[in-house]
Amino acid sequence: MRVKDFNYDLPKELIAQHPVEIRDESRLMVVNKTTKQIEHRHFKNIIDYLNSGDCLVLNNTRVLPARLLGVKEGTGGKMEFLLLKRIDINHWETLVKPGKKAKIGSRFIFGNGDLKATVISDSEGGSRIVEFEYDGIFEEILDKLGEMPLPPYITEKLKDKERYQTVYSREEGSAAAPTAGLHFTKELLEQIKTKGVKIAFVTLHVGLGTFRPVKAEIVEEHEMHSEYYMLNKETAEIINSAKENGGRVIAVGTTSNRTLESIADDNGKVCEKSGWTDIFIYPGYKFKIVDALITNFHLPQSTLIMLVSAFAGKDLIMSAYDIAVKEKYRFFSFGDAMFLH
Repeated sequence: MRVKDFNYDLPKELIAQHPVEIRDESRLMVVNKTTKQIEHRHFKNIIDYLNSGDCLVLNNTRVLPARLLGVKEGTGGKMEFLLLKRIDINHWETLVKPGKKAKIGSRFIFGNGDLKATVISDSEGGSRIVEFEYDGIFEEILDKLGEMPLPPYITEKLKDKERYQTVYSREEGSAAAPTAGLHFTKELLEQIKTKGVKIAFVTLHVGLGTFRPVKAEIVEEHEMHSEYYMLNKETAEIINSAKENGGRVIAVGTTSNRTLESIADDNGKVCEKSGWTDIFIYPGYKFKIVDALITNFHLPQSTLIMLVSAFAGKDLIMSAYDIAVKEKYRFFSFGDAMFLH
């Protein structure tokens, strides 16, 4: 299977640079993978497609303000740090720009010296292991000094940090938002609960690998990045109960989907579990537990468009994307949504 088979033409002006004013006023394309019917709605209408007894599975990860702007000690040269993964209380794997100025032993200052960093070692993919020095609580300092690590295709500054968080975000650790969840408001979630739909939360900390392009020409040769996930006992019981009683398991986002498919056994049951997943879902994959999927519109030739193609069929997805372009849907992280069922 060729990566270029998942390409499509996207006018630059359709890449959403900012979120819509009201979260659930974004548009919603509803795609029935059985009948091939496509409907055009607004996200608040998602409730019309959810049934009592269904289980909506949301990723409650919270994005760290992981972009730090500082200077090199001694020279004052400007530097950008992007926190990728916490190793222990003071050590992080980071991307540093410009990398050539971040040799082992180099020291950097952020803010008014509230935070300092020393490069300890090199890591894979050009990243660095750094040790931070600070007084107080790291998370509070990061919240004060850090910026949201928006994807490279968003060039406008985000006015409100919380608009790159879901309203139910709780577990800090992501380098990017699980963007399908950005469309939900607290009021909409309450309406969904009132309808008899079960709400369950998993955690998958989204890594920056989600934005890395697929460099292989053949899909099967791509090596997937790994991400940390958690699913607790209570959540497992909610999901299994819904499935046993004939309800659908509806994943909100590719991250929830990958978490569920990583944990589910061949009978479509999940259990309490945590760990790292590098599951790569592309056409030909047989889904074990996910019955429907809420997702955004993804980059051409990305692992995410391959996942949705596996779920609904490549021809249907590529046709739906062509329609979305013609209908001027908004694309990517701050863009509109799809419901595949």
